[in-house]
Amino acid sequence: MRSLTRDETMMREALRLAAKGRGFTSPNPMVGAVAVQAGQITGKGYHESVGGPHAELNCLRDAGEKARGATLYVTLEPCNHYGRTPPCTQAIVKAGITRVVAGMCDPNPQVAGGGIDFLRSRGIEVEAGILERECRLLNQAFIKHATTGLPLVTIKAAATLDGRIAARTGDAKWISNERSRRYVHRLRCDLDGILVGIGTALADDPLLTARFPKKRCRQPIRIVLDSRLRLPLSHQLVQTAGRVPVWVACREQASAENVRRLRDAGVDILPLPEGPNGIDLRALLQELGRRNVTSLLVEGGARVLGAFLEENLADDCYFFYAPKLLGDPRAIPMISGKPRTRLADAVPVFAVRVRQLGEDVMIQGRFRENPY
Repeated sequence: MRSLTRDETMMREALRLAAKGRGFTSPNPMVGAVAVQAGQITGKGYHESVGGPHAELNCLRDAGEKARGATLYVTLEPCNHYGRTPPCTQAIVKAGITRVVAGMCDPNPQVAGGGIDFLRSRGIEVEAGILERECRLLNQAFIKHATTGLPLVTIKAAATLDGRIAARTGDAKWISNERSRRYVHRLRCDLDGILVGIGTALADDPLLTARFPKKRCRQPIRIVLDSRLRLPLSHQLVQTAGRVPVWVACREQASAENVRRLRDAGVDILPLPEGPNGIDLRALLQELGRRNVTSLLVEGGARVLGAFLEENLADDCYFFYAPKLLGDPRAIPMISGKPRTRLADAVPVFAVRVRQLGEDVMIQGRFRENPY
């Protein structure tokens, strides 16, 4: 394995800083920045929360006068437009930075390259594409949302070794162990929304909140696929809708009385057209994207997971396997989709990573070979 260049080493540090904003920057990207003068780091910064100063500004403030004549390493091309904050390019020029190294260009086709062009026009040397793959992997949700308008979709399930998520009676507590469940709560902290079908909502009466005491958490929006609006007012999701948002996706012809009942309880209703597997899932993702949901965790049940796979709408997966066997052909499978009679028709999984959580095994992977 070759050694990292100095530029790559500094970009690694910028990536480490960027990841500290995970779960708090959406719909903005996670960005880290490092200022270097004569081989020494003189300033560090990252985008800490949406609406707050960008990574470049935090880094320049940290560097102070030592930013003049320095190289700025930043994981994403500096912005050159007014949004919630002024353009970072102007702050870079004012600080006296002489060289900028960007991990990747802005994925938004309307602004891509604009920041780089502006800096070069002011006599600043710019290099882009250092550790680009790593930079893109960090911000898959932001990139997908910026280029397609859709959120990044991650599917998750906990199963026995023979691939069952519940007994035939529906009993599913608990398949996975406490460490696995803690990991899922950390995932919930990091993503914008969490989705289940009405079957899971009725059977489990879940809260779907992120409960992770060792990490500052932003609660995900809780979303239920409920074409006929059967969700009872007594369920925990409805009872807590005033504290953590609950959105229920239903068909456009749903009962007006049921719509009123849930809206009066504080639930946001999303009427959508019907698709091949009930509610049109692509229309749902488009609506979520319009509402600035850039990442979505789909937790089930089996038919919901199968529908996202069948319609090629899932991007990532987390599967947790417990050392248990049900051995019952009528137990509920992890994924229920269309029959596939040939192994050649199986859905491939790429970039597979395996991690042991106590006695459980977590398998993480992607459904696309290359990142967005």
